[in-house]
Amino acid sequence: MRIRPATPADLPLLQDIERAAGEPFRTLGMTEIADDEPPALELLERFRKAGHAWIAEGDEAEGDGEAGRPVAYLVGEPVDGAFHIEQVSVHPDAAHRGVGRTLIAYAADRARDQGLTGLTLTTFTEVPWNAPYYERIGFRPLTDPELTPGLRKIRATESDHGLDRWPRVCMYRVMA
Repeated sequence: MRIRPATPADLPLLQDIERAAGEPFRTLGMTEIADDEPPALELLERFRKAGHAWIAEGDEAEGDGEAGRPVAYLVGEPVDGAFHIEQVSVHPDAAHRGVGRTLIAYAADRARDQGLTGLTLTTFTEVPWNAPYYERIGFRPLTDPELTPGLRKIRATESDHGLDRWPRVCMYRVMA
């Protein structure tokens, strides 16, 4: 697998990855999440222009026919001294191969280069490939008093979008 910066031509493919990555939420009764529209091209472009949009390409060695094609992506931005992962999505065909973990490690390296101290994200607590997964790779839940002003704003926006219908949490991982 190869990680690289997203290009303008990649952005519609990121939307396709997001749609496919949403489908497993149906099995949990979270059809609204599965049906949610992917990030708008304008938003993805904003992350890309800032240098905070990366793609994982399939590997020829995997023999899955995905060589050189985007199979996952990560976008984020600095928030209150940490790099906030806004979205990390892996196409189900590439799941369970360490792609998400590799993208997160790549983002951590870039964040460290920028002098940021950790990674943050928000996620669903009861979705097996969300909070439990992030805990396995070194993130910890933040308590309410630990939330920075930027994270509070992100959570308020998520709440306004109806994401609090399911339990959510902010998580943090110190730079390794």
